Amino acid sequence: MPIHPSHTSSAEAVRPRRSHDDAPDTAARFARLAELPDGPGRDALRADLTTAWLPMAHRIAGRFRDRGENVEDLRQVAALGLVKAIDRYDPERGAFESYAVPTITGEVKRHFRDRTWALRVPRRVQELRNQVRVARRDLTERPGSQAPGVAGIAGHTGLTEAEVTTGLEALDSYSTLSLDAEPAGDGSTLTDSLGATDPAYSVVVDREAARRSLSRLPERDRDILYMRFFEDLSQSRIADRLGISQMHVSRLLHRICARVRAEAQDPGADGPLKRERRAPQA
Repeated sequence: MPIHPSHTSSAEAVRPRRSHDDAPDTAARFARLAELPDGPGRDALRADLTTAWLPMAHRIAGRFRDRGENVEDLRQVAALGLVKAIDRYDPERGAFESYAVPTITGEVKRHFRDRTWALRVPRRVQELRNQVRVARRDLTERPGSQAPGVAGIAGHTGLTEAEVTTGLEALDSYSTLSLDAEPAGDGSTLTDSLGATDPAYSVVVDREAARRSLSRLPERDRDILYMRFFEDLSQSRIADRLGISQMHVSRLLHRICARVRAEAQDPGADGPLKRERRAPQA
């Protein structure tokens, strides 16, 4: 005779209720679920158990209702945790409630950890945030206590002061301000205080204009410019590297820069160095 999920034994019906009204006595149904093979009968019994324990999942979700997340979304997450608990529960290891409560609670907490942070931070930082938050609450609730500092929280938690500082910073990372927010209340927005014009923008055109001329320079001329303007070497040190006089380096720099400048200003014109090379040799 096939087992219908709505059938319950008389022993199951007369057993006393547990600590919560939403904790039904389903031990017999879980025992049958463990024995049933995959199929319609097992699926129906699994659905029946889910329905029976769903009020408890909703109660657990309600504990997190004041954390800025929609209650219906939390109930969905808790229901998912309930299904996982039913699938993984072993009746031989104790009451279902003692296994389901931490499983469902962990699923809801995981939802907050992974989905509700406005600014995504590493898991270790989230853990530090929780430790610091709990420690600060505990220390503040002591009679005659004041707001604890970094050293006090570190002593209470066993964390280093650097870790406590990271946790305190993460407390402000759970939510973010809109760039249109007016934190000072004077009409200025957050955007007004962020960023600045990149000074490199003013030389973009000049840099691109000089790029073609620089690519045409002989290798030694490019080396001289690199040493002077990128390695910031003095003319005398450049002269030592090249084995020439400092005066020669000065003249070369003057001629190279004049050529690059002239070609940048008028790409079709011959720079002074090009005209010099085209002149008849004596």
